[in-house]
Amino acid sequence: MTLISKPARQIARHPAKFAIQTLKGFSNNQGLLLAGAIAYYALLSLVPLLILSVIVLSHLVDQAELLDTLGHYLEWLVPSQSKAVLGDVSGFLEDKIAIGIVLLVAMIFFSSVAFSVLEKAMSVIFGHRTSSLKRHFLVSAVLPYCFVLFLCIALLGVTIATASLQAMAQESIHLLGQDWSLSGIAGVLLYVLGFAMETFILAALYLVMPVGRIPVRHALLGGFTAAVLWEVIRHILIWYFTTLSRASVVYGSLTTAVVALFSMEIGSTLLLLGAQVISEYERLERDQPT
Repeated sequence: MTLISKPARQIARHPAKFAIQTLKGFSNNQGLLLAGAIAYYALLSLVPLLILSVIVLSHLVDQAELLDTLGHYLEWLVPSQSKAVLGDVSGFLEDKIAIGIVLLVAMIFFSSVAFSVLEKAMSVIFGHRTSSLKRHFLVSAVLPYCFVLFLCIALLGVTIATASLQAMAQESIHLLGQDWSLSGIAGVLLYVLGFAMETFILAALYLVMPVGRIPVRHALLGGFTAAVLWEVIRHILIWYFTTLSRASVVYGSLTTAVVALFSMEIGSTLLLLGAQVISEYERLERDQPT
């Protein structure tokens, strides 16, 4: 019995054909239009979600460490604009008691809308399975808040791991008569941690958002694909916004919002593209002769 499935071997033999088929399916499903809607509502819920997360988690870990972790990983979500977003978050924290209820309502509304749009987008991409499967409306109503809770727990775990790695970076080992700093190893581990977290969060979305059960290996395939593509594009965006872009001249005070929305739309596009990869892989499995 071979460990590699027939669809996987077929993709390995004809990767260009599979890529073209995936892009055609993505285009037919109006992926760019759906990604724009997801990015818009995700951006509206981003700052309230970050503020409330820091308010809640600061009872468990130091707020400064939380903000430092957010600043590091926000660069993965909104390249070149993490300082501006983090500045907005820090500015609100002083008035957290007065604006807590407002933030809670804003986060609940916009995050539920964002997840609702994402769920509808997934139902379009996985149209071959939603025709026979339906999700109870209560599950759809509760799902966004369960995932927000999952993100908060993930942020807590990443903060603790990041603090440990930063402490490790200050240490050194004595070997062959010399002191070797561990900062380089800690930096690599920080990057690996961020990439792994990115992959697992995307995979979690692919597991829970489409109707019906998706195998874990399929979710990881889609998550890894989207994460790799985003890493390439993210570095291109950082280079462009820090060297060539004149967005601040054109948009002025709206620059942060415009650039963040643009980055999140690209991220949403890759999120849906990863889902399309899973969908096309499922079609290959379904079309295999029994």
